[in-house]
Amino acid sequence: MSPEDQKIITLARSSRARVASSEGAAVRDETGRTYTAAAVALPSLRLSALSLAVAMAASSGADKLEAAALVSDTEPDEEGMAAVHDLGPEAPVYHVASDGTLRGTL
Repeated sequence: MSPEDQKIITLARSSRARVASSEGAAVRDETGRTYTAAAVALPSLRLSALSLAVAMAASSGADKLEAAALVSDTEPDEEGMAAVHDLGPEAPVYHVASDGTLRGTL
């Protein structure tokens, strides 16, 4: 795993910890910019961390994703994975447990 991939894992873990969320995510676009998010669970709005990180990248003008990281002790949601693959069909998604261990590369 490259240092840049390690960086997005660290950013995803930080996003999760900062707000004590169940999930944190980070994505890196084709220019090297990163976007981070934590899961949102409001009465009227629910977004996974991965979906929100991709939405932030897309709304900032990213055309392609190079990689994504998700910190979660549960399986990734289908919508979040689909969103990553919309902008990065070949982008690896590093699924990391809350303790920092790599659960898998999707």
